[in-house]
Amino acid sequence: MKHLFKLLVAAILFMGIGVANAQDENHPWALEVGVNAVDFYPVGTSDKGRIDPSMRGEMFDEFFNANDHWNILPSVSRIALSRYIANGIVFTAGGSVNKITKIGDSSADDLNYYSADGEIKYSFKNAIGSTWFDPSIGIGGGYTWVDDIGFGTGNALAGVKFWFNENIALNLQSTYKHAFEDDYGISHFQHSAGVVFQFGGVDTDGDGIYDKDDECPETPGLAEFNGCPDTDGDGIPDHLDECPDTPGLAEFNGCPDTDGDKIPDHLDECPTVAGLAKFNGCPDTDGDGIPDHLDKCPNEAGPAANDGCPWPDRDGDGVLDKDDQCPDVPGTVANNGCPEVTVEIIKQLNEFSKTILFDLGKASIRKDSYPVLQNIVDIMKEYPTAKFEIEGHTDSSGSLKLNEKLSKERAASVKDYLISIGMDRDRLTSEGYGPSRPIATNNTAAGRQQNRRVEISLKK
Repeated sequence: MKHLFKLLVAAILFMGIGVANAQDENHPWALEVGVNAVDFYPVGTSDKGRIDPSMRGEMFDEFFNANDHWNILPSVSRIALSRYIANGIVFTAGGSVNKITKIGDSSADDLNYYSADGEIKYSFKNAIGSTWFDPSIGIGGGYTWVDDIGFGTGNALAGVKFWFNENIALNLQSTYKHAFEDDYGISHFQHSAGVVFQFGGVDTDGDGIYDKDDECPETPGLAEFNGCPDTDGDGIPDHLDECPDTPGLAEFNGCPDTDGDKIPDHLDECPTVAGLAKFNGCPDTDGDGIPDHLDKCPNEAGPAANDGCPWPDRDGDGVLDKDDQCPDVPGTVANNGCPEVTVEIIKQLNEFSKTILFDLGKASIRKDSYPVLQNIVDIMKEYPTAKFEIEGHTDSSGSLKLNEKLSKERAASVKDYLISIGMDRDRLTSEGYGPSRPIATNNTAAGRQQNRRVEISLKK
């Protein structure tokens, strides 16, 4: 008998370990702790075994007569360990102890009762779509000892669990155990009630959803998305969201469409202004086939050759000819399409003006300075809107009054000559400053020569 007991225990452990290794490790275990009641009465009278048939009733006769027939040990008397396999199937290995004081309609002298059983049960909980009501049926086998006499049994069972939450349930079960030994076996019912503690699920990301049910097992997420996160809260889980950090619309796979033009922002070159698909979401206000952000005249239709404007920009300076005061000379927008005189240009003009020569003590220009003056005019004409002032300067030698008079006359002489060779009169002014603005010392001949000069400045 002891060898048979060891063999049964080893078989049950082998079944449990085999099932555990063969299945997904995330399927939970459950431990049940409870009490059991053994009833030898309502099992039928057809076979003798160790009990006289007259001491028993028909099958299920007085099934709930607990006072007369049930043997109950008033303490924890049953422990079972279960493993969920798949598709509602659960394997359970359990053990029970009891004291037998009633056998059928007769009393007994505190016989010891032990049993070890293996069960395969089918749970209807998922099939009926319930979250708390969990009926089941099953079959199994085991070994039972009554008064130290053991016998094998074939078991049929029915039970129901009531789940209080995801991990705790009350289990009520009735098992019919048919004895295989005709001479000393005792067929009987065993009823049990116990508290079930479910455990063993793996939740890698700690979001409360077991890995077996978690589509994103390594990233904390939400139950409504099977364990996947929705970072931007737009109702589309991140793994299906093309814009997981920005709330968007389902029709654009989670990306926003700020301007409502049916082109999501990440594909829209003009995401804040409603536009057309053919222009990548940008508008074409004037309908000339050139999107506004590339159209220099977005409100007036024009050909592509004119950058979308009805007027050309001949000099290509970004100022349309209609607004360009210098349409044939590239300029700046700030200067209405005309070029702006730079410090370098003024410096260049003054390099030329330094070489202008006058007759001694007079305002008349020497002829060998004419080419220099022509160069000055040529430069000035490149800046059609700029106005210049011709300044005359002298050294401090001689009378102040004469020097001032001479400087004015020489500046005027240069101005008049420039006008005579093509410079616009209204673009030139002249002024003489005598010796009041020296650029070198008047104590040396070299210094005085530098101070006798004509300068050109830009008039604002």
